[in-house]
Amino acid sequence: MGEARDRPHEVRSQLAHSIMSFLLDNDLDISPANLVLAHGAFSGTNPKLARQFAARSQSAEGITQPWLDELVAQEPEQQGRADLDRLMAKLETDLDSFQASTRQARSVTSDYGVELAQHVSDLEQVEKTGRIVSNLAVLARTMLERTRKAEDDMHRSEEEAKALRRSLARAKRDAEIDYLTGLPNRRAFEALLDRHHGEARAACEALSVAFCDIDEFKKINDVHGHDAGDRVIKMIADTLAHISNDHCHVARHGGEEFVMLFRGLTPSEAAKQLDDARERLSARRLINRKTDEPFGQITFSGGVADVFGYADPRAALKAADEALYRAKESGRNRIEIAA
Repeated sequence: MGEARDRPHEVRSQLAHSIMSFLLDNDLDISPANLVLAHGAFSGTNPKLARQFAARSQSAEGITQPWLDELVAQEPEQQGRADLDRLMAKLETDLDSFQASTRQARSVTSDYGVELAQHVSDLEQVEKTGRIVSNLAVLARTMLERTRKAEDDMHRSEEEAKALRRSLARAKRDAEIDYLTGLPNRRAFEALLDRHHGEARAACEALSVAFCDIDEFKKINDVHGHDAGDRVIKMIADTLAHISNDHCHVARHGGEEFVMLFRGLTPSEAAKQLDDARERLSARRLINRKTDEPFGQITFSGGVADVFGYADPRAALKAADEALYRAKESGRNRIEIAA
């Protein structure tokens, strides 16, 4: 039990040590932007960035502050999504408060209107009332009309708030869908991973995660153009989506990279499903319909990891990415399982 309690602390200590060593060893500024990038790379939340760091560190240029600044400039979309998340959360809270206040005000106004209508009726039926009472009846009727109008206005505002909430829900769904493939995007997958991690742990079910990457995708873009590259990405997305179901989820993680979650499957079982899809794809011979030029063999490589074999889901993602990298180094067009 003591070891179990110490493990999260040890993981956090290792992460902090990795981040600070990276910044100090490369003579980088300890700035918020650099800390965010380093955290993404070393925590496992951004495996692609981790590979960029590894490749750059082995190059002649090395990791420099100007290069990191360029990476920061390439991250406006991620920042924009974070801002959108905060805006949506605030708007939802404001809508909840507004709808609650409107319902309460409309209820009070309605009750007041019913009671006021009864008093107006009683006053108008009184015989031989004096001028003061008659004037009071007229004034009360005017107040009743205004009260009913206010009730109608509040009802209309409440309906508009409901319509706004529906629009907000649609915007949130759109923000979680990759526009090119129609698959969930990285943001949606991370939420999915957290949910299934909790459910699978409670149910004592297996949970595996996999990274897939199109082999030599840059060559496809260089030879056939980016439009053809987009069509290849969509074809791979369709191939992976073909094996997805309620217990198997696929998302586009970014660029030519996909991520998958297998609920109830061990890493070897998940790797088998992924390998079957890989074999079906590699057996096809594809033609660029716009130019009639053959694409040649289109393949992908993959890495699979046991989510519960690591301290947290992000560490499992990092392990799956490292297994993917081994598959690439071993000749591509293969699936590797993390140790």
